[in-house]
Amino acid sequence: MDGYIQQQYKGAVKRYCQTLNLKENPELIAEYRKRHSQQYMWREIIDGIKSVGILEMEIYIVGSRLFMIIETHVDFDWDSAMKVLATLPRQAEWEEYMAKFQICDIGSSSSEKWKPMERMFHLYT
Repeated sequence: MDGYIQQQYKGAVKRYCQTLNLKENPELIAEYRKRHSQQYMWREIIDGIKSVGILEMEIYIVGSRLFMIIETHVDFDWDSAMKVLATLPRQAEWEEYMAKFQICDIGSSSSEKWKPMERMFHLYT
């Protein structure tokens, strides 16, 4: 198995890890993957993510389970950033569109859909 090259930053960053389940439907999962590809991702969503201070965002998938890693500056305030993100152009439209693929409540914001994960182990050498 090959690993994934990570961005390097000068200084420490904060990491947030979250999970979300997709509907158990291979066609919907394939479309969800397509909509997150470079070719089909909405530019306004990428710009909005960056504008609230998110340095890096990765989404991993196994079956219908998603795992997202977000990296930010150490002084990043999650709640404030998510409030701003929810008001940015096309964000609500994106969330509504993505909801058809996700197991979530209709009308949920991104921060309501994605569930934070607790770090229970780490190994730093």
